[in-house]
Amino acid sequence: MPEVTQLWEAMDRGTWAHTLKAKVRKFNGEFFRSRAALPLGREEIGELRRAADHDWNEVDPSIFGTLLEQALDPADRKKLGAHYTPRAYVERLVIATIIEPLREDWRNVQATAETFRSNGDLKRAAAEVQAFHDQLCRTRVLDPACGTGNFLYVSLELIKRLEGEVLEALLDLGGQEALRGLGSHSVDPHQFLGLEINPRAAAIAELVLWIGYLQWHFRTKGAPPDEPILRAFKNIKVKNAVLDWDGAPLPKIVDGKEIYPNPRRPEWPPAEFIVGNPPFIGKGAFMREALGERLTEALWRANPRINESADLVMFWWDRAAELLTVKGTVLRRFGFVTTNSISQVFNRRVVERHLTAKKPISLVFAIPDHPWTKATEDAASVRIAMTVGEKDVRQGALARVEREGDLTSDHPIIEMTIELGRINPDLTIGADLTSASKLTANFGLSSNGMLLAGRGFVLSRSEAEHLGVGSRLEVESVVRPYINGRELYYGWSGRHIIDLFGITLDDARSRFPNVYQHLATTVKVERASVAAKTTVRDAHDYAARWWLFAKPRAAFRDALVDLDRYVGTTETAKHRIFQFVDSRFIHDHMVIGIATADACHLGVLSSRIHLIWTLAQGGTLEDRPRYTKSQCFDPFPFPDANPIQKQTIRVIAEELDAHRKRVLAEHPHLTLTGLYNVLERVKAGAVPQAQPSSPGSSRRSTSSVRDRKKSVDGRDEPGHDGGRSSTVHDEQSNVLTSDEQRIFDDGLVLILKELHDRLDVAVAAAYGWPADISDEDILARLVALNKRRAEEEQRGLVRWLRPDYQVPRFAKTLDKQAAAEDGAQVAATFSLGEKRHKPAFPASPVEQTATVFAALSAAPGAIDAKALAGQFKYTKTSEKRIADALASLARLGYVSTTDGVSFALRRAA
Repeated sequence: MPEVTQLWEAMDRGTWAHTLKAKVRKFNGEFFRSRAALPLGREEIGELRRAADHDWNEVDPSIFGTLLEQALDPADRKKLGAHYTPRAYVERLVIATIIEPLREDWRNVQATAETFRSNGDLKRAAAEVQAFHDQLCRTRVLDPACGTGNFLYVSLELIKRLEGEVLEALLDLGGQEALRGLGSHSVDPHQFLGLEINPRAAAIAELVLWIGYLQWHFRTKGAPPDEPILRAFKNIKVKNAVLDWDGAPLPKIVDGKEIYPNPRRPEWPPAEFIVGNPPFIGKGAFMREALGERLTEALWRANPRINESADLVMFWWDRAAELLTVKGTVLRRFGFVTTNSISQVFNRRVVERHLTAKKPISLVFAIPDHPWTKATEDAASVRIAMTVGEKDVRQGALARVEREGDLTSDHPIIEMTIELGRINPDLTIGADLTSASKLTANFGLSSNGMLLAGRGFVLSRSEAEHLGVGSRLEVESVVRPYINGRELYYGWSGRHIIDLFGITLDDARSRFPNVYQHLATTVKVERASVAAKTTVRDAHDYAARWWLFAKPRAAFRDALVDLDRYVGTTETAKHRIFQFVDSRFIHDHMVIGIATADACHLGVLSSRIHLIWTLAQGGTLEDRPRYTKSQCFDPFPFPDANPIQKQTIRVIAEELDAHRKRVLAEHPHLTLTGLYNVLERVKAGAVPQAQPSSPGSSRRSTSSVRDRKKSVDGRDEPGHDGGRSSTVHDEQSNVLTSDEQRIFDDGLVLILKELHDRLDVAVAAAYGWPADISDEDILARLVALNKRRAEEEQRGLVRWLRPDYQVPRFAKTLDKQAAAEDGAQVAATFSLGEKRHKPAFPASPVEQTATVFAALSAAPGAIDAKALAGQFKYTKTSEKRIADALASLARLGYVSTTDGVSFALRRAA
């Protein structure tokens, strides 16, 4: 190995290499400063020899990310949240974040230079292009979770392409003389900054940048750059981007435990653009599992504005958004890849805070739901989002995936449609559902079910009978029927739950000794074990009151006192179904209960209008919509229906609930999921078989094995089983399969459809809306209605859903509150007669071109120079300069004109 060590020494210093018998160029940099050659065996040397036989001149540097990801231990990959982004996805985000604004700058410079050129002033034209080249060479890009540098490398490559166009334009304006003196003055790796917690990835990132730079240099100039070929820019830092502490990077160890003293956010190096793919770990419990409890707690202390239910990626998003608006910032845009949960409620709060701030930012590009690569097993189920932020209020481009090609390909084909407009915090365009506020009218009626924190509370039918259910009436007061989300759709399994709410430990031991002993030997032991492993306060509180549920939902129990039934729906499910639940039942945490026995409320919740609202407001878990009560129920404005309309809805809703319960009771093979799968097929145009087979023959399911996905806690989730049938139908088929036909017949699905159709018409009439109202109109009208109701409630008018229950408990001196709020809202209003001051026309030629282009973009149609000049303070020269800019933009193809007088923005086809 001495020969290899000496070769590296020669490359570092630019001296004689004994092995090559020649003087080598000086590389310098960091790569050859440490020259310890590793001892290799014969087979290893052979592998290196075979690798050296390949032509590495055109290697794609992005492969190093994949190599590192596959080399990482699975536990390390989980801890780091490491998923290295495919090149096509990287380029998509880099273009939107960095290249588009730079090309807008270049367009303005081109048009300005063209104006000078047309006037014969080549020197000033070349000066404008030269100034833009200087700007490119100063532009910095930061990836604060750079991994192996894919985003930085792609950014370098795309900016170098733009630099090539700029240098070509400079050559055209001044010949070789214009390029003289540039030398090594070019876009190079020192402008591409990275923060990375993994030292191996950080070292690879620096290597990737230099490979990309040298490849570009050889392609364009055919020779190596000036010596030293490599430079120690130290632009990639081994550093935690979202947490710093005294003594970092190592934690302080006290009594064998890690401590992170004085946790705080680290400074990020200034950059004009931030882009990257922060780690995919998740929120709360996932962060604790991957990072450790104390590191997670330190993160939250250092970033107090991030709620604990937000994903780890939002720490990066929040910091970049903040940097956009701080005084003196150089940051122009940021863009991140995140999981698609960014549009869900807890992550959305971070986005909404910045979009609605006093100094707002805007999303100028977003893809809400984009596939990930299936190249690795643990990445196959990941769905991502892309978001690009820019300061001030701006329009954006929202891309929606319409078709996905082979995701295992190096160049996966993703077809998308683009919609322009103001992008909302939930990554939609149109009615801003995130502006909908919670309504007092709905307060106190909805709740998730019991959060147990102990498997021992739940009893099988036989265990419940052993404790006295069915034989001891007193036991039945504390051992009650229990239902979870799956059972709402597939039928109750007979399980019970021990509920000692309101009972002291001494009473439980004396009155229900068998129940007490069961919990003491199960839940008490389980909670004590959890508490011993953590410092989380809740775990210790739960261990201290081990005989009670972690979340017993006392307020919701109060709401059920006088009800013999309530409305229930599963939090996450393929089909959004509401039904009445007997109030004897205690529902699980993954079931949303709504404390009303009024079938009118059930009917409105079951209508298409509420369904459209919930699909837009709630998030998704994989392909299953979520019903988040704070977003779906609390702000939902129920119709102000008259007594006749309410009764009409009640009658239909009662019949709908009874119909479903009846057919499920009569036919054990039926499930709500199966019924609604077939209902969706029928709505899509599928028709029953002309001659259905006889009962018990081919209609029966061909398999008794069901392949259901499991939820996080191991329970079967509804929505993945076509009604206990394994038959897969051709989606293009217009005829029901035999299994579907059996469900259609036994479930009387045609009646189910008619009931829903009638319900949709009745609910629309209660709102005063047409029955065929579009989805977009439903959302727009509901948002507007929510706003009106919120204003009414500020004035003291609350349309309580259950006034007999809500008013005595929640009604306060609303009139006094409203008067105070109305007084606070009095503000200076814009007078129609007030003169509006026109802005001055910019002095800088490039700013003039940019201003003309922006004004042209805002114009509804073709416009001439005089009309554009009228938007600014009058000067003798502004109209001519505007006319020159318009002519230059037209010659370059950015705007169109038919008469040479009026101009319009050239729209993309």
